[in-house]
Amino acid sequence: MNSADIRGPAQLRPIMLLGAAAFASSATTRIADPLLPLIAEEFSAHVAEASVVVTGFTLAYGLCQVIYGPVGDRYGKYAVVTVMTLLSAIATGLAAVSDTLPMLGFLRLASGATAAALIPLAMAYIGDTVPYAGRQAVLARFLAGTMLGAIAGQASGGILGQLFGWRGVFVVLAGLYLLVGLLLVNEIRSGRASMTHGKVKLFDLVASIPELTRSFRVRVVTGTVFCEGSLFFGAFAFVGAFIRSAYGISFAAIGGLLACFGLGALLYSALAPKIVAGLGQRNMVVVGGALLALCFLAIALQPPLLALPLPITLCGFGFFLFHNTLQTLATQMAPTVRGMAVSLFAAGFFLGQGGGVWLAGRLLTVIDYPPLFIGVGGLLFGLSLVFRRLLRILDPA
Repeated sequence: MNSADIRGPAQLRPIMLLGAAAFASSATTRIADPLLPLIAEEFSAHVAEASVVVTGFTLAYGLCQVIYGPVGDRYGKYAVVTVMTLLSAIATGLAAVSDTLPMLGFLRLASGATAAALIPLAMAYIGDTVPYAGRQAVLARFLAGTMLGAIAGQASGGILGQLFGWRGVFVVLAGLYLLVGLLLVNEIRSGRASMTHGKVKLFDLVASIPELTRSFRVRVVTGTVFCEGSLFFGAFAFVGAFIRSAYGISFAAIGGLLACFGLGALLYSALAPKIVAGLGQRNMVVVGGALLALCFLAIALQPPLLALPLPITLCGFGFFLFHNTLQTLATQMAPTVRGMAVSLFAAGFFLGQGGGVWLAGRLLTVIDYPPLFIGVGGLLFGLSLVFRRLLRILDPA
């Protein structure tokens, strides 16, 4: 595929299928959340014990990010995504027939290890094949697949779990992986997917590691996404608990409210080309940071329940104004080893999320929700201002 021409359907189709793989990966990360009571009941376990199906997946997903970057750079990103999609189908299908909770936890861990490859290597493939001028808009469209997957995972996990049980949910998800994997194989066979673009020799890959770790650009972008993930998810993870405490509504209603975050992300994805052209990366970062600060403030002030969807929706919009800029920069921060660089970026993001949620949980033992939200909003705005200044150093033009 010629990187200078990504306009026609034949050129876009391989990327659309990568978006489908990202959809499945995102759905897998959230689909078990509403299934925990069903799993606990079947295995006569406490919900806390059943939560191993969530924590096992998340642990493997975060830790394996850094493995697949070098593998994708060495053997081809599209090929690795294809293989891992098919392996995800097997691991998820086997999870559906688990006869013990430890076995189910192990297979969810295996699912996390395979699904971890899909999103970062897909982003790196886009970086290899789409010119930088149009890359942010393409990544925003790709982002729609990941966000739809997260929303669909939470919603379908509850709905399908009620209709078919938790085993049926995993069967459906395994079927999705299998279908997408076979379509990816077809793209490789047809020649539409680039199999050589971005491949790196083993010696060059090893030799690039010191340069990657010394790179100011890599440290700035990866450090910023770590802080962004820590701050944002450290607060947003507790918005549902705050809503339950403040408004006393059902968990189903809380899930619907939190899904508004995904709607904001989809709105950004639809408007991304115009936003990128109108604001530019530096202004997008600051506007996103300011919007997050205002949204967290609005939530902390406990508005009327009917007004609550608006700040949550704008929270999703503001977050991806900031995050999509970081994603785009991540695809360009080390072009010769793009897969390794993007995987490092993804690992920083997920590790930041985990650390931020842990720290916020500790803070909530001594402070209430509103001070946490207001403080995090202010810090996110400050982070956006600092990063905007750093962008002037990275890209002075």
